[in-house]
Amino acid sequence: MSEKRRQVLTSARRWVVKVGSALVTNEGRGLDKQQIGRWVEQIAALRQEGIEVVLVSSGAVAEGVKRLGWARRPRALYELQAAAAVGQMGLIEAYESEFQRHGLRTAQVLLTHEDMANRVRYLNAHNTLRALLQLGVVPVVNENDTVATEEIRFGDNDTLAAMVTSLVGADLLVILTDQEGLFDKDPRDNPDARLVSEGRAGDKALEAMCSPKPGVLGRGGMLTKVQAAARAGRAGAATLIASGRRDDVLLRIRRGEELGTLLLPARERMAARKQWLANQLKVRGRLHIDAGAVQVLREASRSLLPVGVVAVDGNFARGDLVACIGPDGREVARGLINYSAAEVAVIRGQPTSKIEELLGYVDKPELIHRDNLVLMS
Repeated sequence: MSEKRRQVLTSARRWVVKVGSALVTNEGRGLDKQQIGRWVEQIAALRQEGIEVVLVSSGAVAEGVKRLGWARRPRALYELQAAAAVGQMGLIEAYESEFQRHGLRTAQVLLTHEDMANRVRYLNAHNTLRALLQLGVVPVVNENDTVATEEIRFGDNDTLAAMVTSLVGADLLVILTDQEGLFDKDPRDNPDARLVSEGRAGDKALEAMCSPKPGVLGRGGMLTKVQAAARAGRAGAATLIASGRRDDVLLRIRRGEELGTLLLPARERMAARKQWLANQLKVRGRLHIDAGAVQVLREASRSLLPVGVVAVDGNFARGDLVACIGPDGREVARGLINYSAAEVAVIRGQPTSKIEELLGYVDKPELIHRDNLVLMS
């Protein structure tokens, strides 16, 4: 057993645990209350050891589909929202009754991407979740599928769990799934696939191993879990992907056992504001920058100036989030822009001294200040 694994898992004091739809609903046959009871019992044991736990649970839509008697998960957004509204009632009732058996209070927290994208709402969510943990309450988090539109949704609860990990400053993200962990190729199609026991969050080679194919009930495949680990890693958290059907899986993780796939953060924890910037899912535009600008951003940690921009995409306004794209087409950084798309199109490629001459005024000397910019690769 890796000593690093043991150290990471046994020292984590705040966990985010995510369980998927297939597990919660026993492959769509309805809420698996026995399995829910086993997870809750383990979370209660973790709480006895002083570990704070935030639970991110899928299953509302799948449970709604079952209650409504539908043969399969619908595709139309309004039908998904209806199923979520119906299923959420049973899902949270099941968790509440099981936690009550152990004398634990729970709180339902429903989030949309807008709650994370808006800085004020983000801080409100942060403060609320921190307060719940301080009160000894176990938050049960889900996406607010009933009101989220396609444009403002997380897309899957793996992504949501990673963003909650950053939001609460967790040390460990545990993603429980119906697979043993990450394999070097899809085990559903390749009997010789081998389990990856350990890796680095954000390693592109891991993404290449993943099948993007989701399950019948959920939205995410193994690819979304690896990408979630990269997001959690930027917040300094490790991610453990393991089978939720293993006996006492959470307690065995706590002991540092060799289960599933452990993805360790590749860098130090970012500052809180930088985490918020890095975890935004929607960018309003793109700045294509030259190799010199890439080098300055990566190696000197400096602000982005107009001279390094070669092209502009999108219709963004001052204060919007934009991505900085290098010559190889990969995102180098993202940040809050000081000028609109129309203004950037005029001053791109020009030295800072020319801004006033070209626009008739100067707002800021830099397009993106380094305090509002975060490196992505």
